[in-house]
Amino acid sequence: MILVDSSVWISYLNAKSTQETEFLESILGKSPIVLPDLVYSEILQGYRDDIVFQETKSFLDEFPFAIIGSKELSLASAQNYRFLRKKGITIRKTIEDIQKQSAEAKRGFVETFELQVGLKNYDPQKDKRFSGSVKLPNPTKANFKVCILGDQQHVDQAKKLGFDSMSLDELKKVNRNKKIVKKMAKKYTAFLASEAVIRQIPRLLGPGLNKAGKFPTLLTHSDDMTLKVNELKSTVKFQLKKVLCLGVAVGNLSQTTDQLLQNLSLTINFLVSLLKKGWQNVGSLNVKSSMGKVHRLY
Repeated sequence: MILVDSSVWISYLNAKSTQETEFLESILGKSPIVLPDLVYSEILQGYRDDIVFQETKSFLDEFPFAIIGSKELSLASAQNYRFLRKKGITIRKTIEDIQKQSAEAKRGFVETFELQVGLKNYDPQKDKRFSGSVKLPNPTKANFKVCILGDQQHVDQAKKLGFDSMSLDELKKVNRNKKIVKKMAKKYTAFLASEAVIRQIPRLLGPGLNKAGKFPTLLTHSDDMTLKVNELKSTVKFQLKKVLCLGVAVGNLSQTTDQLLQNLSLTINFLVSLLKKGWQNVGSLNVKSSMGKVHRLY
């Protein structure tokens, strides 16, 4: 299988002659070419004209697909990018402005890149509250701390790999103490829990982690602990509570503009897919760095 970068596809589809596009031309129909969903999204989001968009989509749909997020999410990402651009909203320029402002401020730490969402036409008291998570192509926070709430095997493994951990005996000592649970939720970005432990979390710790949106993710003995932690670092969770405002970290300013754009686009599209009426439920979209000013996207 041959994977072709989006920049080569874009040049090829715009009839630009380069060494790469000539090679692509020579292998079309002869060699197996795979199309990753992120490349699919990056190509399609560049078309302003609806007819050309549909023609290009039909052409690309003929190729085998490689799933990183999902084909549906990638298509939605491209369509939403075009939707925002028609309204004069260019996400890339906004990201570049935030990066420039952060660099000029010379912060002493890597700032997080945050998405803030305001919902409308939604009643948390009556409408079904949604929740969901999506794995992004790039990590979110630069300083992402995970704690393993594990059985003895997982605690031993965590120590060898350098991850913080708490054993079942240590969790029992917490005894639903709200202050201790609050400190845990503040100290760690996310938690993983063994199968034998996760069932006991509500009894041992109370509802604190769940209220903070940090209820542990299951860790089985067949899972690769390092891969599971890395997966958490690239995962964004949405959970509607009593208010119509949501905020999530979608990247950090050590990343490139393209990486932040990929993460932001997929996050927005995933959120829209969770909403009862899609974009009709979106009142506002804002982005900012940890210490920077708010930039309105929508």
